[in-house]
Amino acid sequence: MNTILKPSDLIADRYRILAYIGAGGMQEVYRAADESLTWIVALKVPKNDSDTKRFQRSAAMSAKVTHPNVAKTFDYLTENGRQYLIEEFIKGEDLKSRLGSYFYYLDPHLAAHVFHHLVKALAAVHQVGVIHRDIKPSNIMVSHDLDLTTIKITDFGIAKMMEAELEHAMKDTDSMFGSDTIVGALPYMAPEVIRNAKDLSPAADIWSIGAVLFELLTGTRPFGEGLSAVSRIAKAELPSKPTRLFAPDFNPLAGELWSIITKCFTPDPGLRPTAQQLVEACGRLCYSRAPRCVGRVRNYRAHQGDYGFISCDGNEDDAFFHGTTVWGDRPEAGARVAFSRFAGMPLARAFPVLPLRPDSGDGAISS
Repeated sequence: MNTILKPSDLIADRYRILAYIGAGGMQEVYRAADESLTWIVALKVPKNDSDTKRFQRSAAMSAKVTHPNVAKTFDYLTENGRQYLIEEFIKGEDLKSRLGSYFYYLDPHLAAHVFHHLVKALAAVHQVGVIHRDIKPSNIMVSHDLDLTTIKITDFGIAKMMEAELEHAMKDTDSMFGSDTIVGALPYMAPEVIRNAKDLSPAADIWSIGAVLFELLTGTRPFGEGLSAVSRIAKAELPSKPTRLFAPDFNPLAGELWSIITKCFTPDPGLRPTAQQLVEACGRLCYSRAPRCVGRVRNYRAHQGDYGFISCDGNEDDAFFHGTTVWGDRPEAGARVAFSRFAGMPLARAFPVLPLRPDSGDGAISS
């Protein structure tokens, strides 16, 4: 792949390119060494650097935000006509990749933890007058551990740049689906964004964060993808409550999260909760933060009592689980699962039990 920069390139006599990390719809991201402060940073370069003023303004806006759940902006500079944004380097991967490679979805306890930190970030962002405009899993970084202890929203520095692209795309369907940025953002867009990308309020971010929570819990996007998603969102055709959210062992938490989702999807932006109100709502949720470990289902007697046993990857003894404590599809023998251990006799009890993708490997580290 032809990238804008290559390893060993030196930017502004300070930032040494170490490796190419990846590309989004509007930028390339590199791991770089700040040779002045001797630490590692993320260096971002817009693919299309023709709009210097907008990128510079957006970088200045992102620098206003200081919050542990927002990636820090350290520097903005131009050199030889090219723009660079220097941000905090976060060890981990974006939430979209994490869901695609490790988790199918998250149980209500882990989803509530992630969502709580995300709305804290949004509250801080909105407080200083910044609207992200592009909240989606690929713009959320998480750590590799099973507990997802690190959660940070990124790309505030280029979010404002989407406005012009959105405005152009909404006038031309071919343009809309020819843009990786727009296609990736569509499933999370609020109705008012589709109608008019200008003059948005923070409520647009609230709709998007509700769509992210829906996906975390179900592994699917609430309005689908592509042109069908545009139609459903524009009409505010809210999805029905997924069957798994009725699971008794996960209520009332699952029901409370569903209530939050429906409030985020209020068609009238003025009637949606604010980010601060969502922070307060999350503060009233009762969700477990017990450390998690990973193991394999040793056997599962689905038709003989609906229970089974999990062999842990560590040195702990096996754990017992009941089928009702599994979030989502019941696992087969040999399946990898994540779970929290609670004291029990004669074996520890596992709850919640979260199925993992079969190719997830052993990369997760329990905390």
